[in-house]
Amino acid sequence: MPRSLKIYIFLLVLILVGIIFADANKKKPIDWRPSYSLREKIPFGLYVFDNESKNIFNPQKITKFGETPYEFFDKNYNIEDSIYDISGTFLHIDNTFSIDDISVDELLYFVSHGNNAFLSNTQFPEKLADSLHFEIMQSATFMDSVQFKIAHNPKADDFYFNKEVNDVYFSKIDSTHTTVLGTQIDAQGKSHANFIRIPYRNGAFYLHLQPVAFTNYYLLKDNAKYTQDVLGYISPKDKIYWYVNQYENQNLADSPLSYILSQPALRWAWYLGLISIIIFMIFNAKRRQRVIPIKEPLKNTTIDFTKTIGNLYYQEKDHQNIAEKKIVFLLEKIRNEYYIDTFNLDETFINRLHQKTGKDKIAIENVVRMIKKIRNQSQTTEKELITFNELLEKINL
Repeated sequence: MPRSLKIYIFLLVLILVGIIFADANKKKPIDWRPSYSLREKIPFGLYVFDNESKNIFNPQKITKFGETPYEFFDKNYNIEDSIYDISGTFLHIDNTFSIDDISVDELLYFVSHGNNAFLSNTQFPEKLADSLHFEIMQSATFMDSVQFKIAHNPKADDFYFNKEVNDVYFSKIDSTHTTVLGTQIDAQGKSHANFIRIPYRNGAFYLHLQPVAFTNYYLLKDNAKYTQDVLGYISPKDKIYWYVNQYENQNLADSPLSYILSQPALRWAWYLGLISIIIFMIFNAKRRQRVIPIKEPLKNTTIDFTKTIGNLYYQEKDHQNIAEKKIVFLLEKIRNEYYIDTFNLDETFINRLHQKTGKDKIAIENVVRMIKKIRNQSQTTEKELITFNELLEKINL
């Protein structure tokens, strides 16, 4: 190995170690991203809720799944008896509830069989909102802190949320069937519903608009009591079927590479190592590869020559000569490519050319007729030459 290359590698390693050391001693910034991930310990992840879920839902049993609600419930449906083999409460906690219309229909059908659905999201599918007759609106007043209340316990202390709280509320509900379970108070002192219960046939939907209440940040603060009160509406006899969008990818998240990419210092070390390898390969390839000279290909002047000769004939108005050369070229091509004798341009010739080329027989007959006409005359007009050319283009040999 050349000495200069050893020096380059030593410098790269030295820089890499320096970057890792500097990044490791740098204070890690707080990630305020609302991920709602079960594996992330950032403020707005669901790591604490996931780990405490067995205690929160005790004695209920929890089943997590990452497939669509349609796929999950459909495989647990007994077609012969027209009932589900499972029963309980469907649970989903995330910023948005994004499922397809087929899954919405399946969820409505599951609830109609005497089950429940608890959804804590800021947005819901349009089809679900239309089926349950509710609308959501965003508040026009700015709020740096939101006050929450639980309807069944008006004497309890109010709960104040001051980070990542959304300002949406239920602006329209069917008051004859819908029960308001929780409210939030805006900056002007107006109370808006943010937690409701909507009966649906033999079951019910519990819709909550503040999923941030289930995140690590608020469960580790004094507002954990609010979360317990909200979840208290779920029957202790129900089994919990927790729909987690990223649940199917948790095994992938356990891979060593995912851990490296999740840590800023290791991530930059990984990127720098890849870049160093690529740079080394590029420079090493340049030193070993022989320079290939560029050779200009020979220019094909046949087309230019043909155009020049054609223009000369056309300027001389020698239409008969041009027509005859077109005939010679056509017949030569038929002999060489289709192996057809062109001595007698009779019906046999026409049929064989039609069979081998698949061209329209009438068009071939018109070309043969025009060839015979040109051969039997001493002068060809410009109009006849144009007509002959058009007939040739139709058979396009």
